[in-house]
Amino acid sequence: MEQITDIAQSKLKRLIEQIEHAEHEKAEVLSHIKDIYNTAKSDGFEPKIMRKIISMRKKRTEELEEEEILVDTYKRALGMDS
Repeated sequence: MEQITDIAQSKLKRLIEQIEHAEHEKAEVLSHIKDIYNTAKSDGFEPKIMRKIISMRKKRTEELEEEEILVDTYKRALGMDS
């Protein structure tokens, strides 16, 4: 196996440490989001529906409309239309 130069070794170590730091920050953010959903639930809101709304808000109008058409088509095919 090739030997890693001191510069490459130092850079690799720095990159690994940056990733580890970012992973720690990500865990903190995810924990904060969970706390927000728990607060919403205790205030009488439905987190599952909130997640769906957040997902919908991320999409372009055209993409959302296309998805809704497909969902309706699949529901009709399965006899779920009301």
